[in-house]
This record gives sequence, C-alpha cells and structure tokens, in this order.
Amino acid sequence: MRFLIVSQSKHKHENGLLFGYAPYVNEINLWLKYVNEVEVLAPQVKKTITNIEASYKHSNLSFNPVAAIEFTSLKKIFNALVNLPFIFIALFKSCKKADHIHLRCPGNMGLLGCFVQIFFSSKIKTVKYAGNWDPEAKQPLSYNIQKWILSNTYLTKNTTVLVYGNWEHQTKNIKSFFTATYKNSERQAPKIRNYKKQLKFVFVGSLVKGKRPLFAIKIIERLNEQGYNATLNVYGDGILKPELAKYIKAQQLGGVVKIFGNKKSEIIKKALQEAHFLILASRSEGWPKAIAEAMFFGTIPISTSISCVPYMVGNGTRGILIPFNLEVALQIISGHLKRNKNLIFMANHASAWSQNYTLDVFETELAKLFQT
Repeated sequence: MRFLIVSQSKHKHENGLLFGYAPYVNEINLWLKYVNEVEVLAPQVKKTITNIEASYKHSNLSFNPVAAIEFTSLKKIFNALVNLPFIFIALFKSCKKADHIHLRCPGNMGLLGCFVQIFFSSKIKTVKYAGNWDPEAKQPLSYNIQKWILSNTYLTKNTTVLVYGNWEHQTKNIKSFFTATYKNSERQAPKIRNYKKQLKFVFVGSLVKGKRPLFAIKIIERLNEQGYNATLNVYGDGILKPELAKYIKAQQLGGVVKIFGNKKSEIIKKALQEAHFLILASRSEGWPKAIAEAMFFGTIPISTSISCVPYMVGNGTRGILIPFNLEVALQIISGHLKRNKNLIFMANHASAWSQNYTLDVFETELAKLFQT
C-alpha cells in the first residue's frame, strides 16, 4: 500500500532522515506500521533540528517538499498565490499515485487536500482533524470550510474523519477518536500529593497568545498574594517569551515562576509526575495532549471550557474548569484548594481516566482503520 500524508507541519530533511514536530511524528510512526510505502507531502524548512522534533521511522519513505502557504503578511500572501498552482499539481499527482490518502487538518495544506480528494472518490482516505470540532465554536473561515467538506458525504467519499470529542448530529463518516503519549507499561498509581503546603503548577505548550501563558503566570502571582505558596514551571518556547520574562522581572516573580523553554519528553514526564496542577487556559484546542499527559500521572488540569476539554475532565470531576476572567478563575481555584480530600479524589479520578488512553490502545484502534 502506498500511503500519502498531506501535512501543514514544517519538515526538516537531514542526513537522509525526515524530521518534524515530535508529538505529530511519533503518532504518524504508529500509522506507518501498517503500510509498505510512504510519501510525505509537506512544507520544508532548513533549520537546525531541535529537542521537540523527531524522525519518521520507515524503510521506504519519500519526501515531496512544497512551499509553505501562509497569509500573515503581504509578502507571504503574494508568495502563496504564486505557489498555489504548483502545490495543487503536486498534490493531484501524489493523490493519483496513492492507494490511501491521509490528510492532516485543519491547516492550509489540509484545506487544499480537502478540495483535491474530491476527485479521488474511489480511493480510501483518512483525515485526522486535530483541531476543535465543536460545531458551535467560532473559528476561521478556512477551518469551517474544511469541516463542511469533510462532513459532506457526497463530496468526501470512502473517508473516515477522526475528530476529538463526542458531538451530536454528525455524518456517518465522522469518528470520535483520541491521541496518546504513554504506553500501558508506563501506567502507575499517581503520587499522593499534599495540597496544604507548596503547590507546584506547570505550563506545557507554545508561548503564543492562543495558549495564554501570561494568564497562567498571573494566576500564580495572585495565589501568592492570597497567601498560597505556589510556583510555576513553564515548559515551551515562542514569540511571547521575551514579554513573559519582562513581566516576571517587573513583578518580581523570579522566585516563583521559571521559564525552562522546550525540553525533551523525559523532562516533561518527570515534571508532570511531581506537579500538583497543570494550567492550560487556551483559546482553542483539539485534544490537548498536555492535559491528557498531566492527568495520566494524577496532575490536576486547570483549563478553559473549550473543545472536548469538558469531556476529558468529566465536566469538572477530574479537572478544574475556569473562564477567561482572571478574578472568577481565582475564586474557582481558591475554592478547590480549600478541599484537600476532594483534590486527592480528583487526581486519582483523572489518572484512572487518562490511563485508558495509552499508545497500546491507540495502535489497536489504528489497526481497525486499515482493516475496514
């Protein structure tokens, strides 16, 4: 089987190996166990390999680099319009040669793939929609177009669309799915935390506006003002890093907030095993792996009520849901901190739920997709 992957993720080609964002590539490598030939069609960048990147694992893999499609400046818009015809041609040719077309959505490459796949109705297709599938969510037009095409069984045939969460009134090709990080062998009883002494919080994610890292820092700042001994370790990098460092210095938070940048998965795992809480007050998510990973080890997630997060945290029984309002969020968090026994129950409940979604289970479910 010739398996075509169409992705927006930027790739790096070095020493005969193809690298990409580690969580994405590690998941894709599980898909590749069921195919004997692979083609990756995606943008390429020429930069140094970082700690958060991994290589594809397949003996018969080819890379078809295309220009990145971005609309964030006039120059990028012009380049995108110039490159679009060439990308369409490359995409059409690759789909024609493929036995199985796999689209990664949402994204600009995914959008093009949604249009091109219409011409290959007889071919088997899978789509991993890694964004927010909530029908009521306010999203960019390009995302809504992708969701509409993928849900239209007349335009999108022989296709299984994997989405995060359970949503009502979906077409028959939409399948609720999940993602995973840890194996069955990594399951362990969560460490019993003491919520009456020092409270260790972590933030894991990109330092960008959508992830709202400053909101997390302000929560820690205000908790300390209220008399709690709370610390925050920030793992991630991004455009907001200088701004966050400036705020930490100005507010004299250096003793309680530390920014560690991107770290390898082993370091993140150890941090989650020790932390009391994870804060992720994002504006949008699909299946936030940071939350699932934290819950795996009994770290209680504190998150905004977006996408399938309410489902993941059992509507507040295995995690704390907060609004975007800082004052209200603090009231909710403070209220939970006064109930030590309830927090212990919540941590155990979170761990028990998350440990159902391991890589072993994920592989079993993937195998079923190739059997249909």
